[in-house]
Amino acid sequence: METLGGGVVTRPANEPVLITAAARSYNDQLADRKRKYMIMMGLRFPCLILAGVFYQTWWLALTLVAISIPLPWMAVLIANDGPARKKEQVNRYTPDKTKIESGTHQIIEGS
Repeated sequence: METLGGGVVTRPANEPVLITAAARSYNDQLADRKRKYMIMMGLRFPCLILAGVFYQTWWLALTLVAISIPLPWMAVLIANDGPARKKEQVNRYTPDKTKIESGTHQIIEGS
C-alpha cells in the first residue's frame, strides 16, 4: 500500500476493502456454536470408553470420568453463548479541573 498526497491510500485490485464493522451473520455464528457443541460432546464418549479401558488403573479411570462429567454443561453454556460484544467508548462527563475555583479567597467583612 502506498500513501499518495492528501492521505489517499491505494490498494491492489484483489484486496477487499472493509466498508463496515458489521458482525458475522447469524447463520455463521450458529454454525460455529454447533461445531463447538459437537466437539465437546464428542469428547465425552471417548473419555467414558477410556475410563472403562483403564478400569484397573483407578486414578486414571476416575480422572477420565471426572473430566467427562462437566462436559455437557460446558458444551451447552458455550453453544448458547453469543459473540463477544464490541468494546464501545463510553461517553461520560468529566468536569474540567481547571474551571473549579480554589478554596483560598480573600474575604471582605462588612461593618
